[in-house]
Amino acid sequence: MARYQHESHIRSILKGISWRIVATTDTILVVLFVTCLAGHCSLENALKIGAAEFLLKLFVYYLHERAWQYVGKRPQTSVRQTLYKSLSWRVVATSTTFVISGIVLESYDEIALFIALTELFTKFALYYFHERLWLRLPLGRIRNFVKRLISK
Repeated sequence: MARYQHESHIRSILKGISWRIVATTDTILVVLFVTCLAGHCSLENALKIGAAEFLLKLFVYYLHERAWQYVGKRPQTSVRQTLYKSLSWRVVATSTTFVISGIVLESYDEIALFIALTELFTKFALYYFHERLWLRLPLGRIRNFVKRLISK
């Protein structure tokens, strides 16, 4: 079981950025996959959806992280807690993906729905492993590393 400690705002921001890089890459690939299967392959739309998600979800992810900091004040972070956190994020993120896809594709049809549903599965697994990885990273060392980089 991983130890739970209070995360700094810097750590939440860095964690959000690392997650957005993983998630945006997945989004672009999923959009390409689904739109190509539907016969409307568009790298431009995939990049638009990916960019919109990166910007919007980076902020929403930070808020989600801070909320879980408040809720999850326990001495240990269990696999079950990580699972609950992963589920709560997927509800927020999948809904956002559907809305962004509908706006960019100019239709809330089955393509936008398939994009969101495909991401539901790919991102759930990716998020869970991303979360477990960050629980293994030592608190404080990342902050000190960033401070050293900034001060150079």
